[in-house]
Amino acid sequence: MEFSSLVLVERDKHTNHIIREMGSYEVSEGSEYITKLYYDGDSVHLFFDTGRDVEEWEFSAIFDLFDTAAFEAKGYEIEDDDDQYNPTWHVTFGYEEEHEAFKKKLNEICGLIDEGMEKVFADIKGKEAEYQ
Repeated sequence: MEFSSLVLVERDKHTNHIIREMGSYEVSEGSEYITKLYYDGDSVHLFFDTGRDVEEWEFSAIFDLFDTAAFEAKGYEIEDDDDQYNPTWHVTFGYEEEHEAFKKKLNEICGLIDEGMEKVFADIKGKEAEYQ
């Protein structure tokens, strides 16, 4: 994997305007699925999707089989965002002021995303008939 980093910005809750850049964090595999990352003054909001367009049957299969419990077991709130074209999830968690602590948290989430995506794409193989 090539070097990758994520930039955390603070957004105003009411206007959604960017207030400031809070930090840049070197991240690992899984970060390529992240589409949005911001802090609203209370919580960090991270959105990720499948990283590619999926077929209609895959949309349902992926939402059914993606392991959100792995995120919850680590204390992260996760919910489906089914208003998007591709399967998308919204992860909410607390901000850590210490740079290395927050970087560690982001990398843990990236690892969960990477493992989850690899597993779900393997799990949906051969299930097209079940989801049509």
